[in-house]
Amino acid sequence: MGSIERKRLRIGVDVGGTNTDGVILDPARAGEPDKGIVAWHKAATTTNPSLGIGNAITEMLTTAKIPPFDVASVTIGTTHFVNAVVERDARRLSPVAVLRLCGPFSHHTPPCVDWPEDMRELVLKHYAILPGGLEVDGSLISGIDEAAIEAECATIKEKNIRSIVICGTFSPIDTVERQEERAAAVVRRVLPGYDIVLSKDVASLGFVERENAAILNAAILAFARKTIRAFHEPVQRLGLQCPVFITQNDGTILSGAMAARLPIRTFSSGPTNSMRGAAFLVNGEMDLQNEAVMVVDIGGTTTDVGLLLASGFPRQQAAYSELAGVRMNFSCPDIKSIGVGGGSIVRRHAAEGDSGSKMTVGPDSVGYKLTTQAVVFGGDVLTATDCTVQANPNNVAIGNPDLVECRLTDDELAEFKQIVKQRIERVIDNMKTSPRDVPVLLVGGGAVIAPDTLKGASRVLKPRWSGVANAIGAAIARVSAVVDTVKSTAGITTTVLLKQIAEEAVAQTVAAGADPSTVKIAEMETLPLQYVENKSRFVVRAAGDFDYSRADIDMPSKDAVLETTDNVDMDEYDKIAQEKTQNSDASDSKADATNKTQTIDVNIDDYKPTVKDRVWYVTETDVNWIASGCYVLGTGGGGSPYTHMVRLREMLRKGFVVRVVSPDDLADNDQVCTGGSMGSPTVGIEKLPGDEMLQAQRELAKVCDTPPTHLISIEIGGGNGLQSMIVGASNNMDLPAVDGDWMGRAYPTKWQTTPVVFNERTPVFAPMAMCDGNGNVLVMRQATSDLNVERITRAAVSQMGSSAGCAEAPVTGAETRQWAVKHTISQAWRIGRAIDLARRTNRIDNVADSIIDACGGKQAAKVLWKGKIVGVERTLRMGHVYGECVIEGAGSSDDVDQSGTAPFVGRAKIPFKNENIGVIRVRDTDDASVENQETQDDVVALVPDLISVIDDQNGEAIGTPEYRYGLFVTVLGIAASDHWTRSERALSIGGPDAFGFNHLKYEPLGTFVKPQSVIDEFDTSSQ
Repeated sequence: MGSIERKRLRIGVDVGGTNTDGVILDPARAGEPDKGIVAWHKAATTTNPSLGIGNAITEMLTTAKIPPFDVASVTIGTTHFVNAVVERDARRLSPVAVLRLCGPFSHHTPPCVDWPEDMRELVLKHYAILPGGLEVDGSLISGIDEAAIEAECATIKEKNIRSIVICGTFSPIDTVERQEERAAAVVRRVLPGYDIVLSKDVASLGFVERENAAILNAAILAFARKTIRAFHEPVQRLGLQCPVFITQNDGTILSGAMAARLPIRTFSSGPTNSMRGAAFLVNGEMDLQNEAVMVVDIGGTTTDVGLLLASGFPRQQAAYSELAGVRMNFSCPDIKSIGVGGGSIVRRHAAEGDSGSKMTVGPDSVGYKLTTQAVVFGGDVLTATDCTVQANPNNVAIGNPDLVECRLTDDELAEFKQIVKQRIERVIDNMKTSPRDVPVLLVGGGAVIAPDTLKGASRVLKPRWSGVANAIGAAIARVSAVVDTVKSTAGITTTVLLKQIAEEAVAQTVAAGADPSTVKIAEMETLPLQYVENKSRFVVRAAGDFDYSRADIDMPSKDAVLETTDNVDMDEYDKIAQEKTQNSDASDSKADATNKTQTIDVNIDDYKPTVKDRVWYVTETDVNWIASGCYVLGTGGGGSPYTHMVRLREMLRKGFVVRVVSPDDLADNDQVCTGGSMGSPTVGIEKLPGDEMLQAQRELAKVCDTPPTHLISIEIGGGNGLQSMIVGASNNMDLPAVDGDWMGRAYPTKWQTTPVVFNERTPVFAPMAMCDGNGNVLVMRQATSDLNVERITRAAVSQMGSSAGCAEAPVTGAETRQWAVKHTISQAWRIGRAIDLARRTNRIDNVADSIIDACGGKQAAKVLWKGKIVGVERTLRMGHVYGECVIEGAGSSDDVDQSGTAPFVGRAKIPFKNENIGVIRVRDTDDASVENQETQDDVVALVPDLISVIDDQNGEAIGTPEYRYGLFVTVLGIAASDHWTRSERALSIGGPDAFGFNHLKYEPLGTFVKPQSVIDEFDTSSQ
């Protein structure tokens, strides 16, 4: 056996839609010129993947003369599952039924409401909103109704749906009631043998995103189970006594049984494998420690593009990820895909009204039938590979060049090359966050169709073995383990607990097969369980390299997933390339759906909002922008506007009219009611609203003498920024919203509002009504002060699940003109437009500058800090989430700005109470227990100025519940409204003293610039 005798070798196999690639890797020789690659293989993917895997392994073992006992593991990566979703393949996607356990909540946000229409129609065949769900403290919204579940089972059976998702409100923290598990037991009893997915097994808090992920997982479950069984067969047949792994999204491995239960975790493993393999191949040739590299993986059907970071891992998506236009809440590599590959079908179409022709390349592909259907192999389907061979017959040794000679004219060949080049350049440009050129690595079996130079690339490299980079990435996949647990914090600090849990995660990773010397903590999160005394949820992930030298790892190759008598015939999933007529633009837009949220395609520069006779008629485009801006103005709090945006968008689609008027146009005697939700931001992402806001307004009307004429939001920040529009446009209301609010941002308490600052009426917010949406109503007819209104209602809301809809007594139009922070809906709209424009023009690196311009320029706003979140601590006091986010600066001692300082060196912390309180530099100290050590010199910014954290990956704001380890962020400061800086009283209510930072003095970060009114700018009544 020569040099490989007694080596512990790793086999990596990547089963793509077109090719099955394989490598045998000797890790001990990874530093040698051949990178330790003992054997490699590439062949067309077979209908039954077990045949292709078996052929690949057999050929490599035979060629390299390797006995089976020298193989330490087989790791398989696949695009089978994600391709089924992206291609909307009804043969591989099962219809799904959804059973929601959430009581009276979420009716306005049904399952899949934010999905692309074709995906929703294909997958979601039935849903029911049933009794059940928990409050944030673990108490019941309501118990489950077994009879109701049984009735839905009968309907599901009648509709011939065999995949069922069960999703309960706050199910990820449900360790006592176990409602999802109990509901599943009912379903199994009534419908034995059906596939059931519990949302809590798929993702964490964030109801819409968790449910979306669970539905996709359920849709692919049957196909995944059959596919993974097929993966295991050849390993057993060849007598390999080693574990079989499946690669998952983050570049680590899953057991076959786990992958069969949660195939969604493998969805992005193909691109991740290619990027990891690319990094392995160029290690030593490129300085990956100092520059990011764009990896372009061209397969037979698609081209996947991602950015490889200095860590050797792909750049991850933001706090929320998307696949096929579906938003989910677990991290995936940030990959963009287009429908261009080596097997893409090339067509020449007669242009309508023209004697010429128009060429299209893809998105349909012959896929793994390239070697039988492509012209260069004797077939009759013209593919991108055929065109490439004709254009380069002496340099591309694929098939028989004589078969494609003169197939296209010179002009047509030039057109083909230009189409491919422009498509690849476009997707590279879309992945860049700045206009600077970046190195580009071409990998994948279809890389031959790419040109040697690309616009936007500082250089284009195609390393040796690039055609099997995906298999190499699978072979070197790491081992990981996650500890997700609830611990008591009584008598012990979260720092100590995190250390203990991290040690446990490391131990589990080592037990799973990792080399102890390589294991590191990849992610950690702490989530206090609100209104559950001294309890917090901790999530810690560790990862390390596989320990090739160990022979004691108890991972038998016979996985539980194989213990079945089911037929493993994969022929029913044979992919048949079908004729399609989409033009190239439609093709790219469909492929790009893997990466982008549904948005209305508008030209931002030309778009003008509809304003007639001083009334702004809000459109879907406006709603999207306003929601983005509201989260920036939420300063970390206020709750995510996303579900409220979806609800308002659906109202518009159903014909509701949303109107906004300027506070400057209010009559003195107009009656302006205030609306907003009260509670925890964490609750807002999990317990989807019902009718509590509208009900509160109706209850208030019963005790008020005069009916309202307008509605104003209590705060523009977060989800409350949309409530005046949602409630105002609702049935039986039909009231315009006022372009303003009582905060100009988000604050945690009701008394931190501008009417209280002016102190011209006490109390302002009584009478008021509160409704929890679950049948409980509180009406406060009078109070002695707004502070007491806050204290009493805050105590009440804690018994209402930390979330209630509120309606406050109306104020006059004259009072509104004086007290309101004006034109804040307009400000949110401008911020959101700036974010959208930065994304569409690939200038995410400059999104902070765009937001600054939208807020009045550099005199009114500035970047306060930039870097990576390296620590988050949260505690709970009196219903509010208190905490601290620590950000490692992105600068170094060599980085100096124009003022001669290096502002982002070291660490800064952001203390928060629901909302961000300040940005404070962290002193270097060995004593981590020292508290309140900050001095005035450490202060970067303080309330009442707005402090917002922007996700560097997408330019969107993130709230305090979404702060997590590893996110790269920019911290933005915006000068507060002069209502908050006009007096000592104002600062005492909204400044640092109100948050317990009375040892620090507020110093303005800039000069407030009054937001420009959309109505003033775009009114057409005078035209």
